[in-house]
Amino acid sequence: MNKAFVKEAEGDEEDDAPGLPALPAGARNYITPAGYQRLRQELMTLLDAERPKIVEVVSWAAKNGDRSENGDYLYGKKRLREIDRRIRFLTKRLDIAEVADPSAHHGSDQVFFGATVTYATAAGDERTITIKGIDEADSLQGEVSWVSPVARALLKAREGDEVALVTPGGLEKIEVLEVRYPAP
Repeated sequence: MNKAFVKEAEGDEEDDAPGLPALPAGARNYITPAGYQRLRQELMTLLDAERPKIVEVVSWAAKNGDRSENGDYLYGKKRLREIDRRIRFLTKRLDIAEVADPSAHHGSDQVFFGATVTYATAAGDERTITIKGIDEADSLQGEVSWVSPVARALLKAREGDEVALVTPGGLEKIEVLEVRYPAP
C-alpha cells in the first residue's frame, strides 16, 4: 500500500520543532513576558508576512506548467510545509503558556522562575545563570530552562544555601551566592 494512504498515529509529535525539548508530562509551560512576546511576534511574522509571500511564489510557479522540474514550486512547497509546522508548534506552545513575571519576586533571596543566580561549585568556579522557560532559554546567553538539572537543584534555595546537583560525574555540591530578579 502506498504510504500516502497510511493513517499516522495520533501520538506522533511531528509538529514539534526539531531540537527543542518536549515539555515534561504534566508540567506547565512557564515563560517570561518577554519570551511570550518574542514567540508571539515570530508567529505573527510567519502568518502575516512570510507565509503569504511563499504562497504567492508557489501559485506563480504552479501557473508556469511542469511542476516536477520547477525549482520555485518545489522549494516553495517545502518551505510552506516548514512554515506551517512552525506555526502549529508556536500556536500549541503559546496556547498552553503560563506567563510568569519574575519581577514579582524582586528583592527576594529565594530562587524561583526568572531568577538570575550566581553559584559556586566545589571546585571554586563561579557561574551565573538565569532560569527561563523551555522555549526561550539560550545557553549561549547564560540562560537555562527551568526543567534543567541545575535549575531544578537551585529552585526554592536561598542565598547561602548549599544544594546537591546530580551530574554525569556524580553528585556535586553547589552554593548559592546571589539571587537577583529584574525590577518591576
